[in-house]
Amino acid sequence: MLSLIHIPDIILFIIKAVVEIAILWLVFYRVLLFFEGTRAFQVLRGITYLIIALLLSQVLGFDVLNWLLRNFFSIWIIVIVVIFQHELRSGLARLGQQHLFTISLGEPEIKALVEKIADTVYRLSKRKHGCLIAIEREMKLDLYIESGVVLDSIISSELLQSIFIPGTPLHDGGVVIRGERIAASSCLFPLSDNPRVGKTVGTRHRAALGLTEHTDALVVLVSEETGQISIAFEGHFFAVHNEEDFIKQVKQILAGGENKNEKLV
Repeated sequence: MLSLIHIPDIILFIIKAVVEIAILWLVFYRVLLFFEGTRAFQVLRGITYLIIALLLSQVLGFDVLNWLLRNFFSIWIIVIVVIFQHELRSGLARLGQQHLFTISLGEPEIKALVEKIADTVYRLSKRKHGCLIAIEREMKLDLYIESGVVLDSIISSELLQSIFIPGTPLHDGGVVIRGERIAASSCLFPLSDNPRVGKTVGTRHRAALGLTEHTDALVVLVSEETGQISIAFEGHFFAVHNEEDFIKQVKQILAGGENKNEKLV
C-alpha cells in the first residue's frame, strides 16, 4: 500500500501530466489548423502515422522496424524544413509582420467602408467587370503595395469602379485598402498552389486565395466570366448568398470575428 506521504506527490504528478498532454494536444491541433488545406497537411498526416508506427514497433518488439523509424526521426528537422519550406516561410512572414500597436477602425468606419465596397462589387458584378480588392487588417501589406501604383486616395465606390473598367491602365492586378483609404492599385498578389483548388479556377481567384494564405488580409473579388462575387479569408473562399450576407460577413471579419459561413475551398 502506498504511503500517505507520497499521495500529494502522485496527485501533483498526475496534474502535471494532464496539463502537459493538454498543452501538447493544443499545439498539435493549432499546427493542423495552420497546415489545413495545403499540401503539407497530407505530409503531416503521413508523419503522424509514422509516429504511431514507431510507438507500436516499440511495444510489439519489432526491432528492425523500430531501428528504421528511429533513424528516420533522427533527421526529422531537415525533412520538415525541406518539405514544409513554403508553409514555414509563410508562417515566419506572418510572425514578422505582426505588430503590437495597431490602428483599428471603429464600428461606424467599418460600416461605411463595407457599404462602399459592397456597392462597388455589386455594380461591377452586374456588368461582369472583374475586380480584386484586398483589405489590410493587422498585418501590413507594404510588400504588395510597393508592387503596384500608389494612390493613397479617399475610398469611393465611383473611384473603385473606374479602376476596374477593362482596358484602363490600372485594371490589372489588385487594389489594397488600408484603413479608410485606397493605398494602391495594380498590385501583384502571390498565387495559391493549394491542390484543392480546381484547374479551371482563374488567376484572379488564385491571387485572392494566395494573399489570404500569406497574410491575414480579407479579399473580395468579382469574376470577369460569371460576375460571381466571392470572399477569401484565411486561405478559404466563403459562399456569398446576397448583398446583405456579403455585408454581414465582411463586417464580421473586419471587426475581428470568426467567419462561420460555408467554406467553398
